[in-house]
Amino acid sequence: MGEYKIAVIQGDGIGPEVTQEAVTILKAIGEKFQHNFSFEYVLAGGCAIDACGECLPKETLAACKAADSVMLGAVGGPKWDSVPNAQRPEKALLGLRSELGLFSNLRPAKIYDALADACPLKAEIVDGGLDILIVRELTGGIYFGEHGYREGKYGEEAYDVETYSEVEIKRILNNAFDVAMQRNKKLCCVDKANVLETSRLWRKVAEEMKTDYPEVALSYMYVDNAAMQLVRNPKQFDVIVTSNMFGDILSDEASMITGSIGLLPSASFGDGTFGMYEPIHGSAPDIAGQNKANPIAAILSVGMMLKYSFHLETEAAAIENAVKAVLEQGMRTPDIYSEGNILLGTREMGEAILKHI
Repeated sequence: MGEYKIAVIQGDGIGPEVTQEAVTILKAIGEKFQHNFSFEYVLAGGCAIDACGECLPKETLAACKAADSVMLGAVGGPKWDSVPNAQRPEKALLGLRSELGLFSNLRPAKIYDALADACPLKAEIVDGGLDILIVRELTGGIYFGEHGYREGKYGEEAYDVETYSEVEIKRILNNAFDVAMQRNKKLCCVDKANVLETSRLWRKVAEEMKTDYPEVALSYMYVDNAAMQLVRNPKQFDVIVTSNMFGDILSDEASMITGSIGLLPSASFGDGTFGMYEPIHGSAPDIAGQNKANPIAAILSVGMMLKYSFHLETEAAAIENAVKAVLEQGMRTPDIYSEGNILLGTREMGEAILKHI
């Protein structure tokens, strides 16, 4: 029997609703496969501001660091728009990533056969399904480099500096090679090496590392071409690894290819197996508390937790198969509903998936 301690940050808006369904599924997995998952609920985001005046309390960080993994709902909402920038709910995410050393973000983009009609691409392009994983560097690059204003050739100008060290590149590539080994052993490093020195360093490090992963087929692609290929021939990709800014853009593009943001999970890692798992959607305050939110992304996020942090492949597959089964039966929450489907609320969708565990 495995013993796993999970810190749960339900967050704001629909966060508590979808997180609760994910917790229920995880408990069922524990019962079926004889694991013990214990949960400690802590605050972050807007609800933490309301409760104790800060978006990321020290108690929350301590609980997360003491856990084996973190489950996160969603944070933020217009209620806290007037809060000073340093304490906005979204700052809790940056604080968690920084304090927990989460430098690697995994975002899968998967099309289920039952939802193929929701894909904006031609049917022949995604025939047979689509399953891409984007590995994004999360704590370096232009977002974290030197930035500011100065007097330039044409007057005042702004600047943002892209900086990457070999250490930062090597650790994200290690993660990417490792997850490629768990999938189809194809890794594409996306960069702009024809222009950027940082990209050339990425390629140098990747070339040095590829001998450690002889089973993985490593390729390179410029980011502008990758953006085109994602809509022209996305099935050529298995795992994509890239820098912070390029990953930010490409992962959003890939998510829209699937047709529904409400279905997509994500994971953030540091060194080792510790991770933070969350759906990629926001807090959606306009539907909070109305039993309308889609819990599938949150449920698939705990599936990623089982696979990548706890290495429980069979248990992760049980969740993925349960989600696939309910979708094939035509069960839909409002965000993915179309005429002829069975309309379900948040709780009902969670119950439907639970029956297949």
